[in-house]
Amino acid sequence: MRLLGIDWGEKKIGLAIAEDALAEPYAVVATRDQVLKIIAKEKIEKIIVGLSESASAQKAREFGQALSRGVTVPVEFSDETLSSHDARRLAIESGIGRKKRKGLEDSYAAAIMLQSYLERVR
Repeated sequence: MRLLGIDWGEKKIGLAIAEDALAEPYAVVATRDQVLKIIAKEKIEKIIVGLSESASAQKAREFGQALSRGVTVPVEFSDETLSSHDARRLAIESGIGRKKRKGLEDSYAAAIMLQSYLERVR
């Protein structure tokens, strides 16, 4: 089953894809329409939207609910608390430069959240 993990943000949307037991960073996009195109292109079978404990959690939930009205695959929600922080820390530890890191953090955060989801449900 192909899953899409989403780390929603007001300016950027981080995406990760998992097939079987491993989540991998996929892309960072700016709009819901771009997400819909990727869902079709990659033949996604389930979508997992990350929710944090911050005020943006409600906006992420609203994004996921709106997305579910535009697709035929199930949309679920999963805790993503600290996934962005963990992604930043791992990128720094890996020696990825600041400029490149800024462009990739959201997709890495989505991968961390999606991997956590996979480990919880299997």
